Amino acid sequence: MRLLLPVLSLLLLAAAAPASDDPYLWLEEVEGPRALAQVKEWNKATEDLLTRDPKYESYRARARAILDDERQIAAPEQVMGDRVANLWRDARNPRGLWRVSPLADYRAGRPRWRTLIDVDALGKEEGKSWVWHGADCLGPDYRRCLVSLSPGGTDADVVREFDIGTGRFVEGGFTLPAAKSNVAWVDADTLLVATDYGPGSLTVSGYPRIVKTWKRGTPLAAAPTLFEGGPADVSAGPESFDDGGRRWTLIRHGKTFWTNEYRLLTPGGRLVPVPIPADAEVEDVIGGRLVVKLQSPLGRFGEGTLVAYGLDGIAAGGAAAPELVMAPTPTQAVEEVAASDHVLWVKALDNVSGRLFALTPGRRGGGWAAVPVPVPPHSTVHLLRAAGKQDIAFATVENMLTPPGLYAVTRGAAPVLFQSLPPKFDARLYTVEQRFARSKDGTRIPYFLVRRKGARGPLPTLIHAYGGFRAAQTPSYLTGEPYRAGPLAMFWVEEGNAYVLANIRGGGEYGPRWHRAALREHRQRAFDDLHAVAEDLIRTGVTAKGKIGISGRSNGGLLVGVAITQRPDLYSAAIDGSPLLDMKRYSHLLAGASWMDEYGDPDKAADWAFISKYSPYQNVRPGIRYPALFFYSSTKDDRVHPGHARKMAARLAEYGNRFYFHEYMEGGHSVGADHAEDAKRAALLTAYLERELGGAGR
Repeated sequence: MRLLLPVLSLLLLAAAAPASDDPYLWLEEVEGPRALAQVKEWNKATEDLLTRDPKYESYRARARAILDDERQIAAPEQVMGDRVANLWRDARNPRGLWRVSPLADYRAGRPRWRTLIDVDALGKEEGKSWVWHGADCLGPDYRRCLVSLSPGGTDADVVREFDIGTGRFVEGGFTLPAAKSNVAWVDADTLLVATDYGPGSLTVSGYPRIVKTWKRGTPLAAAPTLFEGGPADVSAGPESFDDGGRRWTLIRHGKTFWTNEYRLLTPGGRLVPVPIPADAEVEDVIGGRLVVKLQSPLGRFGEGTLVAYGLDGIAAGGAAAPELVMAPTPTQAVEEVAASDHVLWVKALDNVSGRLFALTPGRRGGGWAAVPVPVPPHSTVHLLRAAGKQDIAFATVENMLTPPGLYAVTRGAAPVLFQSLPPKFDARLYTVEQRFARSKDGTRIPYFLVRRKGARGPLPTLIHAYGGFRAAQTPSYLTGEPYRAGPLAMFWVEEGNAYVLANIRGGGEYGPRWHRAALREHRQRAFDDLHAVAEDLIRTGVTAKGKIGISGRSNGGLLVGVAITQRPDLYSAAIDGSPLLDMKRYSHLLAGASWMDEYGDPDKAADWAFISKYSPYQNVRPGIRYPALFFYSSTKDDRVHPGHARKMAARLAEYGNRFYFHEYMEGGHSVGADHAEDAKRAALLTAYLERELGGAGR
């Protein structure tokens, strides 16, 4: 049986829509009755078909068991002096328990947890679908915290003050209603608040542009304005850094998505400009030095270099000359940075493999001493948190066949493994290779290939990629590949198929140059890179036309949409998650205006000239048979508008093409507020791929 999704009702509704060049604008009404009725109809058709797969229920149940397994790493969400905080989710606590343990017990592998907030119980008590979005706790005593809770998983949060000592929200404490707020402590009785203050207070991208100083016991409406950006800016908000016993507060003024102006808040309440390049990224503060990553060359320092500026001199109004912290090699890219009191921890990529370094500053201008931390080669390293006065870093290490292990790292000593996940499959049956494809312009594009040992092609193959926003794609354990698809990759290779993670341009795998290569008018390079990986897999006999599926979400969803409209001959299945697809209107939908530095401005003729060549929604053509896409998204996504996926589905249906569709009502941009939905998605996607690509095991 082939999938024939309902089209008649859609066309009738389209006929009733207001006259427009776009007959499907009504699908942009996020919770409009007509739009939701169509979404529910599409959802039902997809579920009715795919849940009949004989293996669907086993996939779903196994995915749920993996996600809910209590043998999971209790990752440090925050280190607060001599305590560590964690959010724990399992079958009994799908939304999570926010809890703390003494750091010494946690590091020894024998944590003594004390639950602070049961998110599920709180939601039930208050009649809200709360999703945990983190907490900011004020040092050095870490007693008071600003807890962020999202209604249904949106980017908008409610912020409420919490007292760790009493384990309760503070009566009459700091509270903010749901908004895309940015809040930071100045001291125990003072906050800097950027939020929605009413009409005119947000940028065209929907983010705050006004920062106010809010004193305890006073109404927010009476708080004086500290800084105000313009409506055409991207955003403005505070950032605070604990530096030993000192707290530094900055105002970040986002002029564009990739450029910022910073101002330092002095003890006297003045804002002093921080003289760093507009495109530099602020990473952390250590010993009174502001550590930033350069995106462009600065004097003798190359792009991608870490440099530091003395904050005391900046606060005094003096000149600030940068000093070298770390210069990556041509194959390296600095990706994550975290400071403890005396050590700057740096995670870098080297040909897309993780490396970890411990750096200590000398006297001003005296250089920084770097010590490599011995981690397993050809692994993905994630630098999670650093413990201040203890000078400990916590990092996970994994690869596609090795489950994550959590390590405590101290400078000059071997990392100590104190938590690890049990394997979920027999890794001895599989092999992982890093390969390189040659893109259209000759650039070598790395990718990782995993399949059964001795497997003979051509194999059904799934390629996952992203290609944007400096976000490197590093290989993780197969139970988490691809991102937001649960154990899909594990199910896929267990059936005898091949899985590929492609490191196309637009990401940060090789630093700023890799990202810059696919910006704006150069976006086609990212698409060419994906095509090159697929063609390399065909050339080497791994797969063949008719057996290739692709996957991507968000910006990667744009990639997928472009790929199938440019090369419907090359791909036979496509998983399109939370995608951007209508690039003519993206800048007018939700946060889209903030991404014009990445893609260009479609309202400018010169920019639309290159955007229009690839915009998927505008490039669907009648008379062409496209692969049957699987769209997944969330009604509550307030970052990438769900209308992108809805309208693309409608346009494909109009031209007689099949598609699958699943829009979850909650979950926000991450698409899934709990493990139940994540497990369901993993099973639906697996059944979809096997239906469209056949599957080696069928």
